[in-house]
Amino acid sequence: QVQLVESGGGLVQAGGSLRLSCAASGSRFSINAMGWYRQAPGKQRELVAAFTSVGSIDYSDSVQGRFTISRDNGNNTVYLQMNSLKPEDTAVYYCNMRITIAHIQRNYWGQGTQVTVSS
Repeated sequence: QVQLVESGGGLVQAGGSLRLSCAASGSRFSINAMGWYRQAPGKQRELVAAFTSVGSIDYSDSVQGRFTISRDNGNNTVYLQMNSLKPEDTAVYYCNMRITIAHIQRNYWGQGTQVTVSS
């Protein structure tokens, strides 16, 4: 079994920065893709940024140029550096990893971390 643990959310003023982290723990697994999603009240969960299975990076148009996704493969960790935050970035942020265990691939989600940007 694999667990994803997120950290780094909080309250920040518009224009500020936050860094989210998500670490996967468990045994005998490999990570095929990893990324960040967010869900604002009353809205559907949406992709923010992700490393794809072929090694490219996708960003939502709304965060392009402000957010940066990075990873530490040795520690099975993905990060999201968020700069120039706007009130519309307020949401619960979830990390997602597509993980293979014993030849079976499935999606895993973190517990979610609240990001609130005040105007």
